[in-house]
Amino acid sequence: MLSALCAITLLCLMPASRAAPLACEDSAWPPESMDPRHLVGTWALVAGSLSHLPLLERFKQRDSAYVNFSNSTGDAAISYSRSIRQDGTCLYRSFNVSLAGGRFTYEGTPPSNLTTNFVRTSCPDCMLMHMNVESGKRQHLYLFSRRREVEQKEIEEFRAQCLVASTSELENNGSYRYL
Repeated sequence: MLSALCAITLLCLMPASRAAPLACEDSAWPPESMDPRHLVGTWALVAGSLSHLPLLERFKQRDSAYVNFSNSTGDAAISYSRSIRQDGTCLYRSFNVSLAGGRFTYEGTPPSNLTTNFVRTSCPDCMLMHMNVESGKRQHLYLFSRRREVEQKEIEEFRAQCLVASTSELENNGSYRYL
């Protein structure tokens, strides 16, 4: 399951060059091929799956969410900011991360506590992020896009790529739109 989750995360960062969705075994991004420039910019959260039910309930309550990656130095040090609108309030948090291949670790956080991987997808402007929290005790999977909404077929790929066994595990507010 973990290898499938990692594989999906990397799918979203590469432009689509195939007509069909990638097979799970083809989705892991070789570490040397991950370019930090793929991350730079703002991404809207369009769907997510969390293994920890209390966090899933809180996730369902958000109005919208975005992440922004910036890399002014050109190396593997990246700034990662997230903004979440919930109950009329905006919550912001910034992190410094180090990128190594298709994975990044949070500065000041041991990799055994939190790592993030990316997975390729056929969606040309999507990014799938898999977070492994507390050495695999919790898994978070987030689908981001440069657009504020994605097509149903892109959500279906997110579900089908070995990650989400049932619709009940996927929370996307039904419309895949976040204003």
